[in-house]
Formats: sequence, C-alpha cells, structure tokens
Amino acid sequence: MYSLPKRLGAEFLGTLLLLAIVIGSGVMAENLSEGNNGVALIANTLATVFGLYILIEVFDPISGAHFNPVVTLSMVLLKRQPGSELLPYIVVQLVGAFFGAILVHQMFDMELLQFSEKARTGWGIWTGEIVATAGLLLVILMAKAERVSGMVACYIGAAYWFTSSTSFANPAAAFGRQFSNSFAGIAPADVPAYVVFEVIGGLLALVLYKAFSAKHPTATSQAPNPAA
Repeated sequence: MYSLPKRLGAEFLGTLLLLAIVIGSGVMAENLSEGNNGVALIANTLATVFGLYILIEVFDPISGAHFNPVVTLSMVLLKRQPGSELLPYIVVQLVGAFFGAILVHQMFDMELLQFSEKARTGWGIWTGEIVATAGLLLVILMAKAERVSGMVACYIGAAYWFTSSTSFANPAAAFGRQFSNSFAGIAPADVPAYVVFEVIGGLLALVLYKAFSAKHPTATSQAPNPAA
C-alpha cells in the first residue's frame, strides 16, 4: 500500500494527463480536420482510448487510477476506500484537471486561462451523461481486474459515439474542460448540471451492481428436503 501523499500525487498527475490527452487531441484534431467535426471526433476518440488505457495501467497499482470523483465516491460507498480520503482525492483530481487544460494551452501557444463558450445542455445530453457514467462505473466494478484498463478504455471510446454528450462521465473532466475554449470544451454554466447527472449515473450503477452481485438461493438449496 502506497502512502496517501503518493496516491494523491498519482491521482493529480493521472488526471492532469488525462485532461491533457482529451483537450490536446481535440485541439490538434480541430486544427487538422479543416472543419470536419466527424473526423475531429474520431481523432479525439482514438487518442483518449489509447491514453486512458496507458494511464490506468501505469497508475492503477499506486492510487487505483480513479481520475474521477464519481469513481472515488463509489469506492468509499462500497467501503473499498476510507471515507477520510474522499475529499483529498476529489481536490487533487479537480486541480489536476485544471492544470491539464493549462498545459495544453501552453503546448499549443494558446491563451493560458480561458473559458469555453461551447454550450452542452438539455435533457437529451443530460441523459447521455447518466448512461455514460453508469456504464463506466459498471465496467469498473464488474470487469475482471486484469481486464479493467482495456475495457474501460474501449467503453469510453464507444460512448464517445453512442451517447449524446460524447461521454464526459467524469466531474473532474467537466470541471477541467470548462477552462478550454476548444473542441473538447464545455461552457462553465453547463458544468453543474453535468456533475449532477454524472453523480446520478454513478449511484444508478451502484444500485445495478448491488442487484447483479446479490446472492440468490441455488436450485439445489431450493429443492425440497426428502428427509423433512
């Protein structure tokens, strides 16, 4: 078990790099796609899938590779992590997400501090965030441990395309992406709703996980006892 400071450092760095991958690939894709949003989204998706897989493989042994307040909250509710670590984890995830956006702007010679003007709102999009987050958490909780990194990356890649919200599925991602007026950005006014519906999706996943994990009597145990 790594010390809490080392685990927090891993969560900070992992979330920073995740946001740098998501936002940076969006900037590059937008610059090269000549206005073709479909091509830009394909490039953004592929970079996110590959990058997320690597980040989970690298940081999972240290911090659990949450990079996501909903994941941390779920681990606390399932008593897999002490409640005292919830706030520190969330703080470093949010700070990491912010600096991930700043790092991208530095790399691409953009204004360092900016706010997105990209509106992402409405019941359809919010429903998409519920689906994206619930699906992500179910994969994390139900996949075999040795396959989690690949399955999470693949799910997020698919959810970029089948959800109306392009699958943020992460309050830290929503928080960080508001600071970039680029392809992957989200208007600050739309962030609170995203966070609310992501948390709803996470709680829904916990209910489903509990339901699927509940032990039911086997056919043998239900058979009448001839000795009775």
